[in-house]
Amino acid sequence: MGLVIGVSLGYLLILFGIAYWGDRRADQGRSVINNPYVYALSIAVYCTSWTFYGSVGLAAQGGIHYLPIYLGPTLMAAVWWIVLRKMVRISKVNRITSIADFVASRYGKSPLLGGLVTVIALVGLIPYIALQLKAVSDTFTVMVMYPEVTAQDLMHSVPFYMDTAFYVALILALFAILFGTRHIDTAEHHQGMVAAIAFESIVKLMAFLAAGLMITFVIFGGPADLFDQAARHPDLAELFRVGELADYGNWVALILLSMVVILVLPRQFQVAVVENVDERHVSKAAWLFPLYLFLINLFVLPIAFAGVLMFGHGEIHPDSFVLALPLSQDLQWLALMVFLGGLSAATAMIIVETVALATMLCNDLVMPVLLRIRWLRLQQRKDLTRLLLHLRRWGILVGILLGYGYVRITGDMVALVGMGLVSFCAVAQFAPALIGGIFWKGATQKGALAGLAAGFAVWLYTLLLPAFAQSGWLSMGFVEQGLMGIALFKPYALFGLEGLDPITHSLIWSMLVNVGAYVTVSLLTRQSTMERIQANLFVDVFRLSADRYGSSRFWRGTATVRDLLDLLKRFVGEERAVRAFHQYARARGLDFRRMREADGELILMCERLLAGSIGTASARVMVSNVAKGDVVSLEEVMEILDEASQVITYSQQLEAKSRELEAATAELRAANAQLQQLDRMKDDFISTVTHELRTPLTSIRSFTEILHDHPDLETAKRQEFLGIIISESERLTRLINQVLDLAKLESGAMRWYIRRLDLVEILTEAATTTGQLFRDKGVDLALELPEQPVWLPTDRDRLMQVVINLLSNAVKFTPPQTGRVVLRLRPARDGGVRVEVEDNGPGIPAEALPTLFEKFRQVGDALTDKPEGTGLGLAICKNIVQRLGGRIWVETEPDQGSRFIFTLPVPRSPEANDD
Repeated sequence: MGLVIGVSLGYLLILFGIAYWGDRRADQGRSVINNPYVYALSIAVYCTSWTFYGSVGLAAQGGIHYLPIYLGPTLMAAVWWIVLRKMVRISKVNRITSIADFVASRYGKSPLLGGLVTVIALVGLIPYIALQLKAVSDTFTVMVMYPEVTAQDLMHSVPFYMDTAFYVALILALFAILFGTRHIDTAEHHQGMVAAIAFESIVKLMAFLAAGLMITFVIFGGPADLFDQAARHPDLAELFRVGELADYGNWVALILLSMVVILVLPRQFQVAVVENVDERHVSKAAWLFPLYLFLINLFVLPIAFAGVLMFGHGEIHPDSFVLALPLSQDLQWLALMVFLGGLSAATAMIIVETVALATMLCNDLVMPVLLRIRWLRLQQRKDLTRLLLHLRRWGILVGILLGYGYVRITGDMVALVGMGLVSFCAVAQFAPALIGGIFWKGATQKGALAGLAAGFAVWLYTLLLPAFAQSGWLSMGFVEQGLMGIALFKPYALFGLEGLDPITHSLIWSMLVNVGAYVTVSLLTRQSTMERIQANLFVDVFRLSADRYGSSRFWRGTATVRDLLDLLKRFVGEERAVRAFHQYARARGLDFRRMREADGELILMCERLLAGSIGTASARVMVSNVAKGDVVSLEEVMEILDEASQVITYSQQLEAKSRELEAATAELRAANAQLQQLDRMKDDFISTVTHELRTPLTSIRSFTEILHDHPDLETAKRQEFLGIIISESERLTRLINQVLDLAKLESGAMRWYIRRLDLVEILTEAATTTGQLFRDKGVDLALELPEQPVWLPTDRDRLMQVVINLLSNAVKFTPPQTGRVVLRLRPARDGGVRVEVEDNGPGIPAEALPTLFEKFRQVGDALTDKPEGTGLGLAICKNIVQRLGGRIWVETEPDQGSRFIFTLPVPRSPEANDD
């Protein structure tokens, strides 16, 4: 016993240390919870001792029927980015402190609604807190008394001062008080507490996995051996069979139940919404949390089957299998590890749940009542911060002690899972008002009140009161015969609905009346002005959260800065209040000392700061007492909203027009730049053509004049000059032809004769045509062509012109006698054909590549440094290839030669046609 107590106290001290470290880091501005993994681990507070012990107990009796409680959250996680992120944004904008505060704020900041949610949460969650205390107490008893422990030993028949659960409750209350009530503003993050919760999530996962691995692979021979023995066991063999139709109904009910409670459980709301520091963490938690659920449930069935195989259904309760199995094998270290894992699961839930409950009790139940009791004169007290902290601390203590009291009354009559599901059904009553409130603007405060009250009443009658009757505190008569002896009023068969599990039965009826009353009353009643405002702010939070004025636009009245400051000092402290006002003035370029009258924005800031300390409903009441005024009328609100909608629509239209004008302006600039470029190119073209024409004409004229002026010129000279004249005439003809060809190509006047032709034949003919050029210069021409024809629709003459031009250029730039040119045909990657003309010349300078295919752009002969040709050949090649649907480019490296490449498409079913 001493070892177990010592290790437990040591572990709790470690939690204290982690929480203290987390708070110290936060005070230094280095948050430990601003991390998506820590955020996801904190959400794993969902896995309590119910998961750690109760799932095994349920699996031992019902097989996989424990799964719906974890399938539901997994399914809900898939839409967290839509639902949970919206809840987080709403809470940050409005400084929401709890789920009661959230619901009250949505429906006109109603104190009555916040109080009702708090009462439901308090009554509904007491069994859940009791579950954790029972689990800790029972497992402690098993640890210290095994193997002599019996079911009777787990009964809470000892005095409270000898009960382990009582002292655990006190220690956890101390922890929650120290790290859950450090700040008066509950909208601020409890960094140390969340860090400790994340650590506990790791501990319980590692402990359960260690137990599962050891039991499955060491105590038994692996999953195959374990499941094979289970299949032969008479009790376990039934668990391998598919259940009856009613079981599917229970599955659906439990999946839907767990889907909503992952959002509305106060502790889940606390860690997932209030403690969230970055809404982007939601997206990563949406897959990390389901992964955590998968891992912690991985060995539930193996442990359950192993427990039944070793202990049967005898003295060892199935909820204790995960601990009893290591003890039975004398694995004390593993049993101690499992005990700490279960302790982590229980303590994490109790700490967060009681902090959330204490906040709700203080802000939404006790403070609204105290502020309305005039003889207390709380509004005249200068400092209420100490009162608020004391109320929350007492709320934590009361919540934990009520849970302990429930254990003493009924805890021994109900299994862990049963106690947990009772609480689940209670908090599920929040779902219609909460989820409906963030998506349906028409929901009213009266509808939410009617739905919550009706659903809670049905839950009370169909689940909680029968639990008290089973424990002996109430008569079993109304359970067996119905209220006043009327059979239709049996709690477990209400209105004749029989054959269902009590949890499913209660869930169906409570949610039916809840949703029915919520929708019906909302449709039959009208929203107040404040409800309408809050509905718009919640439903349209993503659109309106960018509006820094928020709901201050709907305030009409007067208030002095001094009155607001005095009010804020009483609830948040003088230092924080003055700092907030200075920050407000500095952000708007104002002098705080000269501020007299408060505007709507300052009033809203004060209300939100107060909301973090006393809740939105009480904050609304306190600000209204100081700021003499009211919200504008409903008609004026609608005018403001209509005006805002019109402004938004007009702004969107202007923005669209602006984008269109910007696009049109950009297009005009591009077109203007292109026209200027074309104009420059036209001038360059005319200038170049004129120069190119003048050169041969000058030669022709000069030599003609010589022949004319010297009729007696020697015959040899005459023949030489006539040869030059003929050569220049041919050059002039080629230039004119190329200019005409280029002009036709660019204007679209060129006639094309498309036929289905053999590309191999065309390339061979082009090589034959230019063969003499290669032989004259001593350059080798190699052909790498397929043996089979390659058919494609093309223009023979135009394609021949391209290939001849490229071959002529290649021979011109290769060295005599040692030069080599390769004409190659191969398939292209895009399914077309690829033609290459490769030479071993000196290559093309890098500076010449960008303009290589432009008109009158020439690369000098590297051997003679003299440009040859007209400079139009490659431009014509580019136009022809593009017209044929291909593209052309060059690959080159200095002293490594050049490779001119063009590709042409090959249609799947080419057909010859005339253009």
